[in-house]
Amino acid sequence: MNQPVPAGSVELTILMPCLNEAETLAVCIEKAQGFLARSGISGEVLISDNGSTDGSQGIAERLGARVSSAPRRGYGAALINGIENARGRYIIMGDADDSYDFVNLEAFVERLRGGADLVMGNRFKGGIAPGAMPPLHKYLGNPVLSGIGQLFFRPNIGDFHCGLRGFNRDRIRALDLQTTGMEFASEMVVKASLARYRIEEVPTTLKKDGRSRAPHLRSWHDGWRHLRFLLLFAPRWLFVYPGLVAFFLGAIAVAVLAFGSVEISGVGFDVTTMVYASALCVIGYQSLLFFWLTKLFATQEGFLPASPRYRAIVAKWSAERGLLIGLSLFLIGVVIGVVQVARWGSLDFGEQDAAAVVRIAIPSALGIVLGFQTMMMSFFSGVLTTPRRETRPDAVIES
Repeated sequence: MNQPVPAGSVELTILMPCLNEAETLAVCIEKAQGFLARSGISGEVLISDNGSTDGSQGIAERLGARVSSAPRRGYGAALINGIENARGRYIIMGDADDSYDFVNLEAFVERLRGGADLVMGNRFKGGIAPGAMPPLHKYLGNPVLSGIGQLFFRPNIGDFHCGLRGFNRDRIRALDLQTTGMEFASEMVVKASLARYRIEEVPTTLKKDGRSRAPHLRSWHDGWRHLRFLLLFAPRWLFVYPGLVAFFLGAIAVAVLAFGSVEISGVGFDVTTMVYASALCVIGYQSLLFFWLTKLFATQEGFLPASPRYRAIVAKWSAERGLLIGLSLFLIGVVIGVVQVARWGSLDFGEQDAAAVVRIAIPSALGIVLGFQTMMMSFFSGVLTTPRRETRPDAVIES
């Protein structure tokens, strides 16, 4: 349970990112201020302006809201700026297009006071007014992306992309959120899930926004960006699981067929199958290597948390060990090739059975390729893990 808010301090910041929202900003501010007055909560309304040119800043100031300028463009950049400048212990964020319900925020505050780190609104449980959400988003985009997010990260929420959400300011700041675009909404949920934060959900309503212009959201473009982000933050699903399946299926097939053809239910499998199986094996192995490099980079840069088990593996791993493993695989492939050439020499380099030659050449080539890939990955992982000093925040980089 959180400690009571000291007298005179701000408990709640209602944060709205803003980019040319003059048509609807005033009504959103008035609703938020009305909620604060009615509930008796010590709070503020903060507008994080993202470079509006329609007078939104003046509207906010006239109504008594605090305005903070976000110099970098983007939905995430505006929210990061707002979070950094918020005075409240808790923050409830929502778009300034009059689609979210700033009048009824009691459930959010109650959950935050009860110790929740992140409280998500659920528009599907609270009610979506006719025309408030395009059918493409309502029946395909949101359910699919929310399902994928639930499968990958288990946040136990049904509306992964609801823009009305509340959170403990210090806990969210500790996540060091980075993305400046629409992916910010996903990053918050993903990192909170990976950090094992307490995430709860409350129903909220969504009505048709009050703007006459088109929304900033682009359905397919932003939907793909969200999906790409979810995949990048779930490297096991993107690289490991398909990589393991491909690698072991290919390796087993090559190993079995190296001893001769196989017939299953009247269908014969021979060296042609070996060629494709070896390609599948290489693809799977590359996927696993990409996982390792992605994980190294993401943990080094703070995009992904590093579990104790992962840290232990990294501590034992070294580029030199990877080079030795890769060199061993490479030499095994070379030795198989040399033996094959020697056998051909014993036949005075005469004609050979094509199937028999390919049956030996494929494992040789596979060992050479996998060994070379492993050595190159080891060199690159050594680059990623090389100790380096922190970049000074005041450093000037000239282009």
